[in-house]
Amino acid sequence: MTDKLNDTELATRLHDLPAWTRVDGRHAITRTVTFTDFNAAFGFMSQVALYAEAHGHHPEWFNVYNRVEITLTTHDAAGVSEKDIAMASFIDGLA
Repeated sequence: MTDKLNDTELATRLHDLPAWTRVDGRHAITRTVTFTDFNAAFGFMSQVALYAEAHGHHPEWFNVYNRVEITLTTHDAAGVSEKDIAMASFIDGLA
């Protein structure tokens, strides 16, 4: 089982991930990424999907045309864990 970050740990980790914010009402983080078109957004989602599958950790996301909204939380930890921080860092490297 993965450990949930406490509020202080999460705030510290988010300092290094300025594009990410906490989700109101739950222990999760979110980011929206906008691309030039659907093709670019879908290509981004494909790369994230490959990372997610390789690491056994999958995002919650929503896509409309060139916009991808991503929410990260670790369900078995009931909140944000280091798995989410690692995925957020990976996503930031792609975006």
